[in-house]
Amino acid sequence: MARELTTKIKTRTGDDLLLRLPPRLNQASVERAMGYIEAKWGQLETACPTDTETLIGVPHPYFTPGSKPRNGFIHKEMYYWDTYFIALSLLGTSREHQAYEQADNLLHLLKRFGMVPTGNRLYLTSRSQPPLLSSLLLDLYDHDGSKEWLAPRIELAKLEYRNVWRGREQPHWRDVFHGLSRNYEINVLNDLAECESGWDYTTRFHGRALDYTPIDLNALLFKCESDFARAALILGKPQEAEQWQELAQERRKTVDKYLWNPKAGFYFDHNYQTGRHSNVWSLAAYYALWSGMASAEQAAHLAAHIEKFEEYGGLATTLEYPHVAEHQPAQWSHPNGWAPLHLLTIRGLARYGYEELAARIAHRWLHNNLQGFINSGEFFEKYNVVDIAVPPKDGVYPNQVGFGWTNAVFAQLVRDYRTTLL
Repeated sequence: MARELTTKIKTRTGDDLLLRLPPRLNQASVERAMGYIEAKWGQLETACPTDTETLIGVPHPYFTPGSKPRNGFIHKEMYYWDTYFIALSLLGTSREHQAYEQADNLLHLLKRFGMVPTGNRLYLTSRSQPPLLSSLLLDLYDHDGSKEWLAPRIELAKLEYRNVWRGREQPHWRDVFHGLSRNYEINVLNDLAECESGWDYTTRFHGRALDYTPIDLNALLFKCESDFARAALILGKPQEAEQWQELAQERRKTVDKYLWNPKAGFYFDHNYQTGRHSNVWSLAAYYALWSGMASAEQAAHLAAHIEKFEEYGGLATTLEYPHVAEHQPAQWSHPNGWAPLHLLTIRGLARYGYEELAARIAHRWLHNNLQGFINSGEFFEKYNVVDIAVPPKDGVYPNQVGFGWTNAVFAQLVRDYRTTLL
């Protein structure tokens, strides 16, 4: 049964007011945006079958995040976690075969480097990105149902899990605290370890990413362990499935002990060097819903706390907090909103029965994206969710247009909520 949640939020004046809902989405504008996205895949698609200067060759064409240079900057490579969201959006379209090709591109990099690097650039091989490979493989299996396709690929994904994310020495010194892992970088640099988290940059780690066991990373590793258990059952290996399930439950208990704050009713990144939680509230906590790691009671707390992040144009990445340093803008923080965090949070809430709340957040995010598209004719890398008429806070590079994962998440949410929001 769906759970309803009446949400209030404090404005900057401290008054408790029901948040204003954006107007209903205009169907004609949505259709124009979906047409833009379909056409944009051709502009974002590129091929690099052999190494070319710093680009690493992969066997199939891939999708870059952006399509236009901004202030001399543009992405011409594929990225690990961007690829996950892009591949999912291709399922059920004329480009469906390319979703499977994107998985094989990631596996090609894994076989060559013993890891999936941040992207197919030589200078990006010092670190990885959020481990979504097993999730992608199971999502593709669910669409196609081929055990023969899944079996060899899930074995490779286990190598990534064991050698990279559970590594305890160079070049993969990530498993550092009672089985919990951190983000890492081969040169042991905090800034680049923070880049591995995907949140480049954020206020979450106070400039000390190597000292933290992050909630999102460990929720993703719980998801890996759960995926491997499920894959083992699919492939007729019940004893192996039980072993993976035990690892997942062990991680859940350790996360509850060190990353869950029962007084606040929320997950926080844990500084294993000091034994203290980060004091930054962030959407990273909601990975615990998407992965299925949270208990029903924890999910209820997380659903209640969503009001802290909810703004007119979607979910703020963090609550307001001073930047780590003026020379390092924290674009993964308030007031910015990001497509992947919205998809994971929305689907996490829906997974635990908070469908009405999930649909409302989807409404806010889609409206924000759509207004930007109506005004500019483009989709962007990130958005200001507090004031949708104002540009988002910049990062170390300008806000990109195109944009791979924003297009992908918009398309998926339109498909999921077309009947309720149009």
